[in-house]
Amino acid sequence: MCKPVCYLGTLLIKNGEIMKKMILSLLLLSVSSSALAAQVITVSRFEVGKDKWAFNREEVMLTCRAGNALYVINPSTLVQYPLNDIAQEQVKAGKTKAQPLEIIQVDDPKNPGVKMSLAPFIERAEKLC
Repeated sequence: MCKPVCYLGTLLIKNGEIMKKMILSLLLLSVSSSALAAQVITVSRFEVGKDKWAFNREEVMLTCRAGNALYVINPSTLVQYPLNDIAQEQVKAGKTKAQPLEIIQVDDPKNPGVKMSLAPFIERAEKLC
């Protein structure tokens, strides 16, 4: 009399090709899903430099999403802010929710009324795409 384990062994032997295809498919799926995940980095005022820091937070997260949409994320609230025109269009189209970047962007102390440059942050976030 054969126990269930015996049947499982027979099934695996008879269907070895199917098992190989299933394992290969699962492996490819796990690799492709991790490749699709958005990368996120954290940058700090200390790292960038006080003279170039553009936000009223000590640190922010940067990410690049589908279509090269760049976002700044407040790590304490997880609220996101569009960093480039592509991200702003996604927000306008209702594809994602975000707050205006001006909420966390500070004025340039050397030029009152002018916001600090976002160029260093855009450059860093573009590397994630």
